[in-house]
Amino acid sequence: MTKADLVEKVTGLGDLTRRDGEVIVETIFGSVIGALQSGDKIEIRGFGSFRIRQRNPRIGRNPKTGERVEVPAKRVPYFKPSKELRDLVNPNEAAKAS
Repeated sequence: MTKADLVEKVTGLGDLTRRDGEVIVETIFGSVIGALQSGDKIEIRGFGSFRIRQRNPRIGRNPKTGERVEVPAKRVPYFKPSKELRDLVNPNEAAKAS
């Protein structure tokens, strides 16, 4: 699913114009990005949580030349799905666990 598909889904839910759907989707994405940039975690019950993980600096290799390259420390976004979402995606495993 693309962002355009998501806008279509939102627009189809009610009496909304395509522009209204775009604003809603952009607002949600902007809020998630802003929260992650400020170091907050986002938890959406029944869906999952977004967090920032810190990666330490390391020595890597350039695959083309084999040369050693220093990779700096960085922050990366991380998504952890909720148990409910995992069960919905894997219904057979959820039934076995019960």
